[in-house]
Amino acid sequence: MAEKKSNRTAAAAKFILCSALGIFMFFISVTYNGKSTIPLDHLTTIIRGLLGDYQKYVVLVVIAVGAIMPFVKKTWNKSAQNIVFSVFKVIGLICAIMYVFGLGPAELHENPDLFPFLFVTLCCSLCFLIPIGAVFLSFLTDYGLMEFVAVFLQPVMRKVWKTPGRSAIDAVASFVGSYSLALLITDRLYQEGRYNKKEAFIIATGFSTVSTTFMVVVAKTLNLMDRWNFYFWSTLVITFVVTAIVARIYPTSKVPNEYMEGVTPQPEEIVTKDRFKVAVDDALTAAENSGSIAANVWRNTKDGLRMVSNILPTIMSIGLLGMLIALFTPVFDIIGYIFYPFTAVVQLPEALVAAQALATTIAEMFLPAAFVVEAALATRYVVAVVCISELLFFSAVIPCILSTKIPVTIPQILVLWVERVILSILLAGAVALVLL
Repeated sequence: MAEKKSNRTAAAAKFILCSALGIFMFFISVTYNGKSTIPLDHLTTIIRGLLGDYQKYVVLVVIAVGAIMPFVKKTWNKSAQNIVFSVFKVIGLICAIMYVFGLGPAELHENPDLFPFLFVTLCCSLCFLIPIGAVFLSFLTDYGLMEFVAVFLQPVMRKVWKTPGRSAIDAVASFVGSYSLALLITDRLYQEGRYNKKEAFIIATGFSTVSTTFMVVVAKTLNLMDRWNFYFWSTLVITFVVTAIVARIYPTSKVPNEYMEGVTPQPEEIVTKDRFKVAVDDALTAAENSGSIAANVWRNTKDGLRMVSNILPTIMSIGLLGMLIALFTPVFDIIGYIFYPFTAVVQLPEALVAAQALATTIAEMFLPAAFVVEAALATRYVVAVVCISELLFFSAVIPCILSTKIPVTIPQILVLWVERVILSILLAGAVALVLL
């Protein structure tokens, strides 16, 4: 009896201390060197600062590993999708070499939306953020915090978004941290049988938003910082209302409620009473069964390294392709006519311009902002919201999703993107009509 009590005490200490560290690293904003953000972001910035100009060579090595691995493991030709992405990874490596050593057309190097954006802003950031974040990820997922939170949020998450209570951690991780880290959480829990295919699909394609930091950049660009709280909270609500709707229609509705093949299902137990007692018991049981902290950190770190080596080459290649199409061809102008009826219905002053700008979100979420900087307030607001709430873009999030084991296909992503843009236009447009 004394031994059981001692084990429970140790589990309680593990739960409290490890969870507190996870919460601090991912969710608590700290001001350092005049910048207010989460400690994980500060740590990444410090490490990148110490590396200085050498960080580009670290990124290049990671991209090279990601490009070569499919051929080393002989997985490059297992399916049509594998072949396509393996080719894009090789192209991504070529692009990275071109940037690092100053090779190729000057336009690729001088245009801030091309190599500088893809390599410096995206690849250099994600190359360090994902593995460093992965080191601390186990403190959020392995020591009872998810089980504790899940019990309280279970009724809301299940009724509104058709996902387990523990998925609330994924949603928060995206907004305060990074979609890449949230996807790392989702992938882990899917492979452990704690999410089924439909739940993982909804979370990966509905909660993987860009962080608050990106929202600040969008708001500054479109001169909305004087309305920051209104913009932030309305975007938060619209994003998750869209996810609740999309979770009930095709293609999400057709995803089976099955678990990953070969995995023992670990669904949440439905709780109807004594929530606090159940939450504490579940958390302590998880902490007791969590195993070695060092082993958990190493496992997460390996997952982070695997994900980042998969993502970076495709960001350089697919991201570049999307940017070139958006900047130098009329393709997105034509696609924009899909959204024109909806921007017109909500009476945006520059309805066609907004529709064509929003078509570019599939390439990169920030691109539309460049097209409406001088537009009316309502147009700027709607574009700023849809930039965030559409979620899915080829320069970063889509390669992240496709690098996981979660069963999401490109055709499904394209349908989801159209649905999310249309619903976001209608909701943000309605808000603009009433409140702006």
